[in-house]
Amino acid sequence: MKLSRPVSWFLLAFGVWSWVIWITFVKNLAEDGSGLAFDDGRPTAYFWVHLLLAVVSFLLGTAVGVIGLRGLRALRRTS
Repeated sequence: MKLSRPVSWFLLAFGVWSWVIWITFVKNLAEDGSGLAFDDGRPTAYFWVHLLLAVVSFLLGTAVGVIGLRGLRALRRTS
């Protein structure tokens, strides 16, 4: 299957966007002072659930970005 150039760029941009957003989220989660993520310095269930969500999003964002990158590289080889 061939991807068009706009679709490939969109997928690559989505992968990069996913990393930017989730890195910011994990930093904010680690520095949480509201008591949701840490209770007496120990991680709570809220922390673990959101960390798992971030890790899965990193993996999916990476996969989508790689598909976009491969689409762009394939277009470059054929043109």
